[in-house]
Amino acid sequence: FIQVNLQMQTGTPSEARNRAIERIEQSIFDLDKEFRNEHDDEQVLVRHVGVFTQGDTGAFMFVELPVEENRLVEGSEVTEMWRDRAGEIPGVKMLTFSSQGHIGGDASISFRLSGGNYDALQKAAAELEVALAEYDGRQAFYGEEAQRIQRGKDELRVMVRYPLEERKSVADLQNMRIRTPAGDEVPFESVADISYGTSYSSISRLDRERTITVSADVDPELVQPQEITSSIANDFIPDLLAKYPGISFGLEGASEEQLEFVQDLTIAAVAALFLIYALIAIPLHSYSQPLLIMSVIPFGIVGAVVGHILMDTAVSMFSMFGLIALAGVVVNDSLIMVDFINKARLEGVNLRQAVIESGTRRFRAIVLTSLTTAAGLLPILTEDSLQAKFVIPTAISLSFGIMFATIITLFLVPSLYMLQEDASGRWRAFRAWVSGGQPRSSRSGREPLS
Repeated sequence: FIQVNLQMQTGTPSEARNRAIERIEQSIFDLDKEFRNEHDDEQVLVRHVGVFTQGDTGAFMFVELPVEENRLVEGSEVTEMWRDRAGEIPGVKMLTFSSQGHIGGDASISFRLSGGNYDALQKAAAELEVALAEYDGRQAFYGEEAQRIQRGKDELRVMVRYPLEERKSVADLQNMRIRTPAGDEVPFESVADISYGTSYSSISRLDRERTITVSADVDPELVQPQEITSSIANDFIPDLLAKYPGISFGLEGASEEQLEFVQDLTIAAVAALFLIYALIAIPLHSYSQPLLIMSVIPFGIVGAVVGHILMDTAVSMFSMFGLIALAGVVVNDSLIMVDFINKARLEGVNLRQAVIESGTRRFRAIVLTSLTTAAGLLPILTEDSLQAKFVIPTAISLSFGIMFATIITLFLVPSLYMLQEDASGRWRAFRAWVSGGQPRSSRSGREPLS
C-alpha cells in the first residue's frame, strides 16, 4: 500500500481541501493511465484507491498496488513518481507519501523536543527540520463556572457567559465591555489591543512541558533509518541542546520502537549466550572450553553481514532474529571437534595428533551438517513472493553465517585449543614453580581437561 496524509492550514475551507484531494487523486490516475498505455493494458499500476476525510482540513488516502510478484515497479518508485506528479499544493500544512506493506504505521524517523520556552522550542525544531532535510480565552466568551449542581448521577456545570448570538464574531468581541475593579464598564478596545494570527489546532505536552515532533520518511533503498537517527542524535543534537538550554530531546514513534526493540533484543541475546555457555560447560566440566567453542559466533555474524551484502538485502528486524538463532547453530561444529579432541586425549592420544585428527576425521560430518542446513534454506532465498520477503533476511543470516563459520571452525578451533593448552601448561608450571614443586607436562595427553 501507498498511503498519503494531507493536512491543510488551520481555517482552510473544506472546498480547498477537496480540491487538493482531487489533484492528488488525479495524479495517481494519470500515472496509472500512462503505465497502462506503455504496457498495452496488460499491467496495472493501481488496483484500488481510497479517500477518507478528517474534519475540514485533513484527509487520508491509500492506494493498493498489485501483489509484488505481479508488479513491474517497486512500491517505493511508485511513491516517488506520485509525489513528484502531485507537486506543490497551495495551503498545505503537511503532505506525506509513504509506501508500507500494510495500512498505518508511523514515520520512519521521529524526534521529540520538549521545553518550557516555546519560542526556543520552535527555533530548535526548525533547525532540526533543516538538518533532516540535508540527509486561555476571555471568560465572557468561554464562560466562567459559577457552580456545579448534582442531578441524579450527573454533575451539571453552570456557566456565566454572553448569549450564543453575541459570541459568534470578532465584532462581538470588539463591542464587549470590560468591568474594572472599581465596578465601571469600559469598552474592550480601550484596555486591550486586537491582533490577528493563526492559533494552534492542538497543543502537545509531555510531563507538563510543551513538545514538538519532527518526523521524516526515509527511502530504505538509499539509507537506513537507524543510520540517520544515530547521526542526528550523536552529531547534531548535542550542539542544538547547547544552543537552546532548557530543551530536552527524545525519540518517538518508529524511532522509539526501534530503540526499544534493539534494547530488548540485546537482553535476549545476552540471555541466549549465557544459556549456550551453561549447556556446554555442564557436560564438558570446563569453564574455558565453552568460550573456545563459542568463539566462532562472531565469525558467523560476519558471514551473515557478508550474505546481506551479496544478496543486496538490508539488515532488518528479521535479520536480527536470524543472528540470535545463528548463535545457537554455529557452535555445533565446534562442539563436535572439541568433543573429539577430548575423547582422543582421554584414550592417550598425543595432543597435537588429537587436534590434527579432529579436523581430518570430523571434516565430512561438519561439512555435511552445514551444507544440508544451507541447502534447506535455499528455496527461501530464491523465493520472490511477497510472503517470503519477510523471512528471507532470517534465512540469509542463517545460511551464510553457517557456511562462513564452518570454514573458520576447521582452522580456528584446533588453533585455539592448542593455544589454550599452552596457556594452561604455562600456568601450571608457574604455580608449581611458586610452590617449589615440579610442573607436569602439558603435552602428556592424560592431564585433567582445563
